[in-house]
Amino acid sequence: MIDGATLIDARGTAADSAARPAAPVTVDAPATVDGSATVATVADLSTLRAAIEPAVDSLGYELLHLEFSAHGGGRVLRLYIDAPGGIRVDDCEAVSRRLNALPDTLDALRVAEHLEVSSPGLDRPLVKPAHFQRFTGRRARIVMRGPGAAGRRRFSGELLAAGDERVLLEVDGERIELAYRDMATARVEPVF
Repeated sequence: MIDGATLIDARGTAADSAARPAAPVTVDAPATVDGSATVATVADLSTLRAAIEPAVDSLGYELLHLEFSAHGGGRVLRLYIDAPGGIRVDDCEAVSRRLNALPDTLDALRVAEHLEVSSPGLDRPLVKPAHFQRFTGRRARIVMRGPGAAGRRRFSGELLAAGDERVLLEVDGERIELAYRDMATARVEPVF
């Protein structure tokens, strides 16, 4: 059965500082780019989210997710935004202009050389319990921070249910519960 306390933001606590090279740094993942040099901590990303989110909200968009990644020798801060009617290039431009025009936000953005604003895409990130609930019945790819159910780290299957602390996934006919706090990443898996 799916149960538990309501999560306020992203799915849990910081993992240990050993990260894979060039992997994105998200609010809920290790805060390194090369395994040794810290780009931002989870607390920094939470502070950054708090600085950015009101500006994004004021334009009528939801800030789904933010992440750092190493890209071409520079640090990239990538924001994923969404709206009920979907996201177009004009929407991404509007958010980028708004963030670049706000002094407080500019200070917060100095941690990256590049800002990218993007739609979530077909393989949209699932970050909050509400995201998992919205996509119940769809396929998802989930990567755990460490070995999860049956000693596996990677799962791909149908989202059967999503609660406040965990999700129920059907993988190859087997029902598996996975805790949000143990997830490194989760995305909708497009079916073509």
